[in-house]
Amino acid sequence: MQGDPAARTTPEALYRKRYTEFFCLFGSVWDPIPSCVLAHVVAVYIAGMFPYKDDNPTVITPFVTFGIIGANILIWVFIQGLGAEPGMSRSVCELALIPGELLDRVPPGTQIPLGPRTVCVLGGSQTWFTPITSMFLHGGWFHLIGNMWFLWVFGNNVEDSMGHVRFVVFYLLCGLAAAALQVATSPSSAIPMLGASGAIGGVMGAYIVLYPKVRVHMLIFLGFFVTTIAVPAYLMLGYWFLIQLLGGIPSLAREGGGVAFWAHVGGFVAGAAVIKLFRNPELIAQHTHQIPPYRRW
Repeated sequence: MQGDPAARTTPEALYRKRYTEFFCLFGSVWDPIPSCVLAHVVAVYIAGMFPYKDDNPTVITPFVTFGIIGANILIWVFIQGLGAEPGMSRSVCELALIPGELLDRVPPGTQIPLGPRTVCVLGGSQTWFTPITSMFLHGGWFHLIGNMWFLWVFGNNVEDSMGHVRFVVFYLLCGLAAAALQVATSPSSAIPMLGASGAIGGVMGAYIVLYPKVRVHMLIFLGFFVTTIAVPAYLMLGYWFLIQLLGGIPSLAREGGGVAFWAHVGGFVAGAAVIKLFRNPELIAQHTHQIPPYRRW
């Protein structure tokens, strides 16, 4: 996630805005008003899907997944001050990734407003470590809870496929790949980038390669109506990847805060690409035998 942490726009609202922009942009060529209405309906549906479990038992205890979740929570509490000031603004200013500052594309002394009476002044400090530190920061409670929930649902099984030490390296590598693509798409941006979403995107990319037919159970919110469905992982995660691409396209035309869609794309592609280098065939064989055959798609 990137943007002003003081602007507590919900992820659901950001998704709806980006998808509506995309479909209105291309749909307006032939049928502007109906296309925009349809885009809004689709965007509401997309934002109302939430995976809550999978039919994929683990073989080893996911200590690293537990540790990453714990580290993110501790940083949120003790460094970011539970989202309160001044801890929140200080953490964003000092530890978030700012592409233009990292690449020396913004002049020293540039001021970034972080709140009604708070600004971050760029320049004069080391920033080489921010691609790592930024992936342990969050912009709000929902940002943190959503990321950690996705990590729990998909991370334990990916850790199961490679072991603890490899998973640490894999997670950090995906986070760095996510940051690299986001920086490449907006190298002069002065907007802070923070969140574990890119690294978790890598976990999801690995999951779709390792367990494409495992069922993922999702909550579906349609206004006041809530139901559940179970679909193969390749449908749920492939759909997630597609909407990241669609969400990222409008951001190429103009810079703005919101969701760092290209970080999600970069992490997902990196995870899918390198998982075969990290997976342990022996653990994969044990794990596959634990999946009930009648639950495979």
